[in-house]
Amino acid sequence: MINVTIDATWWVIVVFVVDIVIRVTAIIIVPRNRRPTAAMAWLLAIYFIPLVGVFLFLLIGNPRLPRKRRRKQRDINEYIHDTSASLDFGTLRPGAPEWFTSLVTLNRNLGAMPLAGDNGATLIADYQESLDAMADAIRESTRYVHVEFYILQSDSATDNFFRALEEVAARGVVVRVLLDHWANRGKPFYKQTLRRLDAMGAHWKLMLPVQPLKGKYQRPDLRNHRKLLVVDGRVAFTGSQNVTDSTYNLPKNIKRGLHWVDLMARIEGPVVASINAVFLSDWYSETDEILTDEIDLFSVEAGPGDLDCQIIPSGPGFEFQNNLKLFAGLLYAAQKKIIIVSPYFVPDEALLLAVTTACQRGIHVELFVSEEGDQALVYHAQRSYYEALLRAGVRIWMYQKPYILHSKSMTIDDEVAIIGSSNMDMRSFGLNMEISMLVRGEEFIDEMRKVEATYRSLSRELTLEEWMRQPLRSTVLDNLARLTSALQ
Repeated sequence: MINVTIDATWWVIVVFVVDIVIRVTAIIIVPRNRRPTAAMAWLLAIYFIPLVGVFLFLLIGNPRLPRKRRRKQRDINEYIHDTSASLDFGTLRPGAPEWFTSLVTLNRNLGAMPLAGDNGATLIADYQESLDAMADAIRESTRYVHVEFYILQSDSATDNFFRALEEVAARGVVVRVLLDHWANRGKPFYKQTLRRLDAMGAHWKLMLPVQPLKGKYQRPDLRNHRKLLVVDGRVAFTGSQNVTDSTYNLPKNIKRGLHWVDLMARIEGPVVASINAVFLSDWYSETDEILTDEIDLFSVEAGPGDLDCQIIPSGPGFEFQNNLKLFAGLLYAAQKKIIIVSPYFVPDEALLLAVTTACQRGIHVELFVSEEGDQALVYHAQRSYYEALLRAGVRIWMYQKPYILHSKSMTIDDEVAIIGSSNMDMRSFGLNMEISMLVRGEEFIDEMRKVEATYRSLSRELTLEEWMRQPLRSTVLDNLARLTSALQ
């Protein structure tokens, strides 16, 4: 009986010592080079649920890519910055505001890409029309087609897109394809899509593969979320849309009647070289193949328009959160109007402060989100910010179900816009590889205004009075989801 008591006492002492060691070690390790909110969220998880918290921290606690990949990104940035420094990227529009010039410098320093003039860009807001427009552009290729999408599925909606790839590959055009591994594996038509790529002779690679048995591993929830298509370095597409059916072919979406609403831009002009550079960077990261000499990357020609455009790549391969810095800078620069479209709006402190400060400066601010949610945690985390936004004066428009408004854009005053793959949430700022395009030109803003007006006509406005009638259980759930969003 005495031995049993002694053994039990020793176990209590061991558990107590291990618990203290974990807590002290967490205080030393977790906050290092991490945002205070993220550090606090991790410490709370480790303190309240030690075993689960430590396991999750070891699994997904590092928000950066492996050192080798980060070194590749630095090499790529240096090459692009140095090679493009003395080249002509078109004539820029006169009279740029001083704040615009400073943000261009910020983007150049962080993401290496130059500002380019003489570009033409057309918005495509219809889902199937966008897929077919990309197919038409592919069929005009003579040298190469570069395809990079977060989700890429061969299905009835995308069949024309894939047939176009097959047709050009059959006549000798080089087809290179990148698709995110984790986002596609296990999804409908995954194996069918890979077989179709193989059959046409496409050169394809999985982005950020989680294949430890093949020596390929990084934090499993890091994603390459970019969407882009480049044809011969002459025409490019980028925006929010994946190459898949508007239901994503998921039974749960089909059962709920959900369809995604997206926005893509068709682009011609010198800035296409920058979009191509993003693809070539990702291709090099996944394959170690350097294609810049073969592609003649910076051989550019003027497009059919007069837009100034700059590409901003971002993600865990970069030292800083390029997209967050740009978004915050634009919000503080606005003088009249800010319109944000983001399906997942989960801002960090800096972005929330920028939005609410804009309202307090007298700026008209509108936010478009979806009434329906497809990702429960993100949906509820987003809702937790509505009261603060409404009280600050933000007008919130809820795109009515059963549609998911998946477009990602922001317009500043009547001259500058952002369009791309990046949401305004902490995942897009810190964990996803994204691509955004900064555009200056009233004609492009006019197109954006028409799209925004369409979204407004299909949305209902959320008022503070309505929001304050939310039941307590919803508020609790929203706030719990908000805490989990900081675990980065």
